[in-house]
Amino acid sequence: MITLHPNILEHGGKKTFVVLPYEEFLLIEEELEKHEDLKALREAKAEEADAPTTSLDEARKGLGL
Repeated sequence: MITLHPNILEHGGKKTFVVLPYEEFLLIEEELEKHEDLKALREAKAEEADAPTTSLDEARKGLGL
């Protein structure tokens, strides 16, 4: 879990911006990238769920190994 140290800026009495230490920003960015990668992997696996497959033994036989 990432511990954040945000500074909240207000304009006209409304919260409008959050300022984070740069290192915390980088950690959040990295976590978001990991999440997007995992999402893309899951989508790709779902798309290929019914795709035909070849076992390693079948591939070896087919290649004459």
